[in-house]
Amino acid sequence: MTPEAIFTKLQPIIKVYLPEDVAVNDITLESDLARELNINSAYFVDIVLDIEDEFDIAVNNDDMERFETVHDVVALIQSKITGG
Repeated sequence: MTPEAIFTKLQPIIKVYLPEDVAVNDITLESDLARELNINSAYFVDIVLDIEDEFDIAVNNDDMERFETVHDVVALIQSKITGG
């Protein structure tokens, strides 16, 4: 799966947890999950659970600690689904 395809599947997952003052169009690969998209820690866990379901992967605590930007999430998903 390409990074673009992963991003396309990831956007609606993140969108559900965006606060009202953040638009879905604000989600880019460079977006910082906490600072720019205002994703709080509770929603962050929900996003990870949704990612695990959508992509049929397991995300451990070490993986989650590396998530700062949307690109970080896409890269991890791609690594997990390609067996890397």
